[in-house]
Amino acid sequence: MTPVPTDVLPRSLTALPPAQVENTGEIDIAEAEDFVRQHHAEHPDLGPVEARLAEVHAEIAATGTYRHTTAELTFGARVAWRNSSRCIGRLYWRSLKVRDQREVSTPADVAAECVEHLRVATNKGKIRPVITIFAPAEPGTHAPQIVNEQIIRYAAYRGSDGGVLGDARNLALTELALKRGWTPPATRGPFDVLPLMVSCKGQEPALVEIPADDVLEVPLSHPDFPWLGALGVKWHAVPAISNMRLRIGGIDYPSAPFNGWYMGTEIGARNLADHDRYDLLPYLAKRMGLDTSSEATLWRDRALVELNRAVLHSFAEAGVTITDHHTESQRFLTHLEKEEAAGRTCPADWSWIVPPVSGGLTPVYHRYYDSDELLPNFFPAGKPSGCPVAH
Repeated sequence: MTPVPTDVLPRSLTALPPAQVENTGEIDIAEAEDFVRQHHAEHPDLGPVEARLAEVHAEIAATGTYRHTTAELTFGARVAWRNSSRCIGRLYWRSLKVRDQREVSTPADVAAECVEHLRVATNKGKIRPVITIFAPAEPGTHAPQIVNEQIIRYAAYRGSDGGVLGDARNLALTELALKRGWTPPATRGPFDVLPLMVSCKGQEPALVEIPADDVLEVPLSHPDFPWLGALGVKWHAVPAISNMRLRIGGIDYPSAPFNGWYMGTEIGARNLADHDRYDLLPYLAKRMGLDTSSEATLWRDRALVELNRAVLHSFAEAGVTITDHHTESQRFLTHLEKEEAAGRTCPADWSWIVPPVSGGLTPVYHRYYDSDELLPNFFPAGKPSGCPVAH
């Protein structure tokens, strides 16, 4: 249930985020006003909006920007999740824990707080939705940028035969880590956790190892195939996306890692199954004794279902929060009903909301959705304001 499941993005392996984000323009006053009015409209206890609007106008006139109150920051982050059209898991948007770290701007401190984010979110396996918001991009300043697309990423090593050990998606990220001085394990494996890399123009880039004790991982097993448990396949428990730009009321927060919890298909149908990731289906099909001589035997489908069973089974056995695509589809329709009852539109990208396994068997498949882009929201790092989240 990641707010925006970047694990499944077909983004170029070489398209790393920029080293910094610079905001040289002034705040869009209309966007700031719209946000402040929305905050007050959804929280009538705040009283008349005019006084706050006057403060915002005065601050922008004096400095070119303004500072969100803690309440505004919390509301904006939660609504950004609510507005994420490519996320199926928005029912719990109100529960998002917001960590205000706007005073943190040095790369090393940002990296350290990302590790703390993992600790808070992991919660001994009872995963909590969390966002940590670092220094905003302000006129004439540079904000820190987290290079890793998720806090936890597995390394990839290309062999002399052209094959890849690890997560092939992260070949370029691994190469960058090595160039910056990372020393991989003496015995390289398919699930080596990469260090966190944070950059900011004018400051020394940070490369910080994530302590093993802070990376909760789930080894995969299968209720019917004991041999699967001996393969050493595993996945991390917290999908903390870290390369998206949070935009609230005209202010950009280039570093704002956030997480929900996994939907099983993100791991079983994409991360471990995609041809340009771990590509496990051919091997699993062979071990299962399936006829792979023709696509018509549906060997991929059968292996895919069992791999997804293994993911859900293993997380349940480990006591780690996860959800299946049928349950989450029902929850999304509940969220949709709640939003409509509140008089709000609920933007949704059909191609992302429908799960990658058994889509036609889920209720989200059989309807259309509003496609308007709403603010606040999350955007790709480095993209100009107003660009959609183009994964």
